Amino acid sequence: MQHLVLFDLDNTLVDRREALTGWAAEFTVRHGLGDEEQAHILDMVTERAYPSTFDAICTQYRLATSAEELWVAYCADIAASVSCEAAVLEGLDELRAAGWRVGVATNGAVDIQRAKLRATGISQRVDGVFVSEEADVRKPHTRHFALAAARCGTVLGDGGWMVGDNLVNDIGGGRSAGLSTVWIRNGCSWTSDDPGPDHTVSDARAAIDLLLLHFADHTRTTA
Repeated sequence: MQHLVLFDLDNTLVDRREALTGWAAEFTVRHGLGDEEQAHILDMVTERAYPSTFDAICTQYRLATSAEELWVAYCADIAASVSCEAAVLEGLDELRAAGWRVGVATNGAVDIQRAKLRATGISQRVDGVFVSEEADVRKPHTRHFALAAARCGTVLGDGGWMVGDNLVNDIGGGRSAGLSTVWIRNGCSWTSDDPGPDHTVSDARAAIDLLLLHFADHTRTTA
């Protein structure tokens, strides 16, 4: 039986925070806005950005460029800014070579998430991707994980793992979906009263190494 692992995208496989900070600085300069506007616009896109976000930005700051053009430019700019470390890309290949089904389960808009996956090379190294906007179902809802598993050619009932940085969406949601969990702490400490993850690691490459070791141990035990 093949093992399933689902990875979150933002701040798990790629560093979204740094990309957004640089984008907000360039955006405000390009449109003649100041530091206060920069901070507010960054706040508007930090949790999640959609075309409607740029409708609001365009209206509030009376920009001459249309919201649609701003959204298209945002997708291109962020996709060009994010990267996935070579060691992580290699690790995704190693997981698949070892018999894992590897997927991405991410909240967000299809345009921007797919653009990031293509630009970083992640999309070519996974078995399936599910973006919440595709079926209007977001993590931590169990159906999100079920749809992501289906994209990888498997089902939640077969078990598997969820790797991510968000305590509620990734760890809590993954646990509720019956998945074992690996938390990418990104320098943070576990502060939730909820049960902790099965494992805590510093970054995606460390999570991959843990999973490869787990699979090797499991194979030896069941051989």
